[in-house]
Amino acid sequence: MAVDAGFWPSERSEMGWQIRRHDWSTTALGPVEQWPTVLRVLLDTVLEAPLPMCILWGEASLQLYNDAHAAAIGDHHPGALGAPVARSWGDNWPGLHHVSPLAERTRTCTLRNYHPVDSSPSPSNVGFDIAISPIRDGQQIVGQLLCLRPSEEEALRRRNAEIKIINDALPVLIGYVDRDERFRFNNSHYESWYGLSPESLYGKSVREVLGEEAYALREAHIKAALAGQELSFEAYSTHRDGKPRQTQVQYLPRRDDHGEVQGFFVLAQDVTERWEAEQALRELNETLESRVQERTEALAEVYERLLKEMASREQAQEALRQAQKMEAVGQLTGGIAHDFNNMLTGIIGGLDLIQRYNQTGRHAETQRFIDAAVTSANRAAALTHRLLAFARRQPLNLKRVDINALVESMHDLMVRTLGSHILVDAQLQPDLWPAHSDDNQLESALLNLVINARDAMPDGGSLYIATANVVLQQSGEIGDLAPGRYVSLSVIDSGCGMTPKVLASAFEPFFTTKPIGQGTGLGLSMIYGFARQAGGHVQIRSEPSEGTEVTLYLPAHCDLQAQAVPDAPAEQVPKALQGERVLVVEDDAAVRMLVMDVLDMLGYRALEAAEANAAVAILVSGEPLDLLISDVGLPGMNGRQLADIARQLRPSLRVLFMTGYAEQAASSGFLDRGMDMISKPFTIDLLATRIRAMLAQDLK
Repeated sequence: MAVDAGFWPSERSEMGWQIRRHDWSTTALGPVEQWPTVLRVLLDTVLEAPLPMCILWGEASLQLYNDAHAAAIGDHHPGALGAPVARSWGDNWPGLHHVSPLAERTRTCTLRNYHPVDSSPSPSNVGFDIAISPIRDGQQIVGQLLCLRPSEEEALRRRNAEIKIINDALPVLIGYVDRDERFRFNNSHYESWYGLSPESLYGKSVREVLGEEAYALREAHIKAALAGQELSFEAYSTHRDGKPRQTQVQYLPRRDDHGEVQGFFVLAQDVTERWEAEQALRELNETLESRVQERTEALAEVYERLLKEMASREQAQEALRQAQKMEAVGQLTGGIAHDFNNMLTGIIGGLDLIQRYNQTGRHAETQRFIDAAVTSANRAAALTHRLLAFARRQPLNLKRVDINALVESMHDLMVRTLGSHILVDAQLQPDLWPAHSDDNQLESALLNLVINARDAMPDGGSLYIATANVVLQQSGEIGDLAPGRYVSLSVIDSGCGMTPKVLASAFEPFFTTKPIGQGTGLGLSMIYGFARQAGGHVQIRSEPSEGTEVTLYLPAHCDLQAQAVPDAPAEQVPKALQGERVLVVEDDAAVRMLVMDVLDMLGYRALEAAEANAAVAILVSGEPLDLLISDVGLPGMNGRQLADIARQLRPSLRVLFMTGYAEQAASSGFLDRGMDMISKPFTIDLLATRIRAMLAQDLK
């Protein structure tokens, strides 16, 4: 059957490509186009097979084989392709099959451990088992098929080689000792340990290899292993580098088929680093207690020194704080003494002259000294208010304040205070939120700022008063104010401004740039204390020759709705209504007498008590009362505690507190509904007006 040589055999393999290009015209097979079908079908199968396979075709046994067979026959390829097997293999040919005609080779046979390259096995010559089967075309035998596979003495050799590779790769000494205590196997690590190759150790005794000292340590273990006992122990061992080594050793007995011990396997691992670490740890533990004691004593000594240094530093810091405190107190008391001595001179001198003039009958000349004494007393009262405001101890009557209305009500007063040489302009924001503040303190603060601005513009200038709604989104935008709604009041002048040094001290008490006698230095400090006590802040921006801007930030009132303006107070001092009764509680006899006389003058029925317990007795007695007037700073039970008892006995009783200074009275939440406060010193008109306002309240 003719075959298209352009497509057969397939070139998917190297031998397929070589068979297509081989010159077959000189052989008994002839051109590939004339090859019988049975041959080309079988050849296709052989070329795809992974095992070495060879077709011996015809009486001459012409060789056709695959890639695996080509690799197996080594240098005989490619000369063997298409050649008779007898010519290729020479003396080996008789071993391939019986010398008999092809037709008589009817049975499959197997040749064991056949070496195709030469006649003697060697490490480089792989042995094969060859299966020889007849090839039939119908009833006719036309050839033979050879199939090569590695022999079994070969499979074992490969396994032994693989085991050797594994043994040599492990970081362990592996050996085998026979019953005569001689080494019969060693891996390559014996060479790195003892400096002797595994081959040179074969047949040497354990005593020769290890040396007398190491053998003596192992002799009992060797005897036990040869007696059939598995052992694991640590032992000292010499090394080729001369350094002592510690090893973890295992002896594993090997028995024959009858259970007789033939020898034992040796596995030894270098554990020197671990052993040294354990030794170091053992020594560390043995000395740990003493070292801990030494370290503890050292730490105690350091701690003692540290305490002494801290105490010394604290003493130095305390001395520095005390010096700074005394300096501040000296500055404060010096300023107060200077101003109070001037005021007391006016009061004491005026009262002395009034007394002398009365004694000589010169009554008409006393009024001017009375006026001077009252002026000095009022100045002294204003100074104490400023001191309390600076210290944030001035009682505040926080309520809803319309700052725009307050500025407008003070416009005429500010114009008169500033003089005609200064232009006054108010820039007030429409729909300004009401502030949560004390209107009297805010009015005093604004007047102080206006006076400071006037003094900064002796040659005239401009003064602007501005208000604005301010919303802070986060902390730290202005001072330490919390986020929320605020109302700002700014006083801006075009005066001389401040140097950085002056600006840094502007809020300090009694700091002033004015000549002696023209300023107390408490104006800005009072404003700062008032703003902080009211929950706000104050800022100053100033440059020399560029003017100054002072801005107060006050919390907005929770009620933003406009409220009706109250009616103006009456011109005359309000009198008592018929039958109104008042209880006065004051421990200072002079003040109590003053208040009792004022109440009697105004027509009130007044009862008095010098301390709280006496007042409680009157409250319990059932005596009719419309108003309780009490000092806050009473001895024992204070005025606020007395008011609580009074409210328990008489829930609708109104309470008016008097205070010269009381820290509790300066705190928020001090006053309940139906309570008010008046600061000492006060005028008769102010006391009369406040009493009348209290009694006019409807508490139902």
